[in-house]
Amino acid sequence: MPATIADNSVGIVATQISHFTEALTLECGKTLNEYDIAYETYGELNASASNAILICHALSGDQHAAGYNSQDDKKPGWWDSAIGPGKVIDTRQFFVVCINNLGGCKGSSGPNTINPETGKFWGPDFPIVTVKDWVKCQHRFMSSLNISRWCAVIGGSLGGMQVIQWTIDYPDLLKHAIVIAAAAKLSAQNIAFNEVARQSIMSDPDFCDGHYLEKNTVPRRGLMLARMLGHITYLSDDAMRDKFGRELREGKLNFGFDVDFQVESYLRYQGRSFVDRFDANTYLLMTKTLDYFDPAGDYGDDLALAFKQASARFLVISFTTDWRFAPQRSHEIVKSLLQAEKQVSYIEVEATHGHDAFLIPIPHYMNVFGSHMKIIAGELC
Repeated sequence: MPATIADNSVGIVATQISHFTEALTLECGKTLNEYDIAYETYGELNASASNAILICHALSGDQHAAGYNSQDDKKPGWWDSAIGPGKVIDTRQFFVVCINNLGGCKGSSGPNTINPETGKFWGPDFPIVTVKDWVKCQHRFMSSLNISRWCAVIGGSLGGMQVIQWTIDYPDLLKHAIVIAAAAKLSAQNIAFNEVARQSIMSDPDFCDGHYLEKNTVPRRGLMLARMLGHITYLSDDAMRDKFGRELREGKLNFGFDVDFQVESYLRYQGRSFVDRFDANTYLLMTKTLDYFDPAGDYGDDLALAFKQASARFLVISFTTDWRFAPQRSHEIVKSLLQAEKQVSYIEVEATHGHDAFLIPIPHYMNVFGSHMKIIAGELC
């Protein structure tokens, strides 16, 4: 449990569930007749409902972005460094909403929940969802909170992709768009990494064609390998060298195939802990969602044309050592926004942390981000 809860923490927060009975038709052509959305909120909605901010999570994220779900929690939410009273996203000024995307595994309808039509786990039968589907679902969700317009929509990585889609699909329903460590579409290399991760899961003997929950098992080895591979791509060479170098775990070589180096031990730990908190079918689904994202595809592969109807003011942030979503991908977004004659600010942050930098309170990053949020807060007066 946390020894003490800091004054700038949102404190103990509870996940809530909203049930929707209006049918949702997905891009894949399938329809969900009903579904649940898990979410958390921080701060209070003001009288004019003008201070609401939507936080969009990345691949392995969820609705628990800040604070603690109980006194027994050892770690706070995944973006606790940025969300809270007096923090960059100041909950004294903003009403912050974060939902677990459809297909997730932390309370929203997804592969590890029960299909109401069969009474069994959805498993591999849960339909493939896209970023466009998520934004459509988020749009419906905002109405349930009596929010007619987001003050800002903010996200990093896959979350940043959702921000981009929001500005295109619902241009009049958000005032500010903050896109962090993202891309307008995946490179072939990124798709390749995702495919290797999927194959590691699906080739696990305990995968059972995706029906492992019905058989009371989990494809632990496959999901562990997928996470180990993914984690390597989230870090930079500099970060791994600074953290581990070639440090030996036992101070000597063992001349075998077990762990010799500290980095090997670290990756195995990350893989094992991930298996205990994430669903394998959800991982498959989320990586496909990443692969399919390409908003320019609906506009003749012209991203500037896709942004033409956007009305939000943009802040785009990238990190120098992020090779998963390199600064060049952010440059492409900014260039297209300028071609579309949109208001955009851009910052490239010097950081050694790789793609994970967007989750880390790097002083320069937090200062720039915080200054931008103060401007947004000033507009509420």
